[in-house]
Amino acid sequence: MLKEKTEIMDNERVDRSIKRMMHEILERNHGTQEVVIVGIKTRGVPLAKRLHHMFKEFEGVDLPLGYLDITLYRDDLTTISQQPVVHGTHIPFDVTGKIIILVDDVLYTGRTVRAALDELIDFGRPAAIQLAVLVDRGHRELPIRADFVGKNIPTSHKEVIAVRLEEIDGHNKVVIMEEEE
Repeated sequence: MLKEKTEIMDNERVDRSIKRMMHEILERNHGTQEVVIVGIKTRGVPLAKRLHHMFKEFEGVDLPLGYLDITLYRDDLTTISQQPVVHGTHIPFDVTGKIIILVDDVLYTGRTVRAALDELIDFGRPAAIQLAVLVDRGHRELPIRADFVGKNIPTSHKEVIAVRLEEIDGHNKVVIMEEEE
């Protein structure tokens, strides 16, 4: 059983991190031309929606928004379930030539991102894919890095980063969880 060990980010820090990432995306891409936002289910989707909302609110730009369900692209599909539940992908725009901001909550081994990249490429050939994550906890198994990071949180393999979001969990915070003794 896991128990909460330490709160790393509260509601204000989560919002501030997303806003900072929005500004970094603008700066790196010299604006928003050809930029689209794609969230990875589950918690990457509300984060992508928040990022989308901030672009609309602060820049007056309504960027294309989509989401991925990477279930069928996972490299551990056979170990998670005989009949995995697929919730569906929604990419209502052509990705060819676009700069895709791929959004997720936690970057850990890199395997989720690898699956998302595989799925995105099935939709076309983007000009670039840039990764935005709320938390980078290290321990990569694949050569993947985030372009935009809300917070780097070094962890042990025994710890778990739990991102709680209002849209799913009823409140916003990031905590480190550990096994109860």
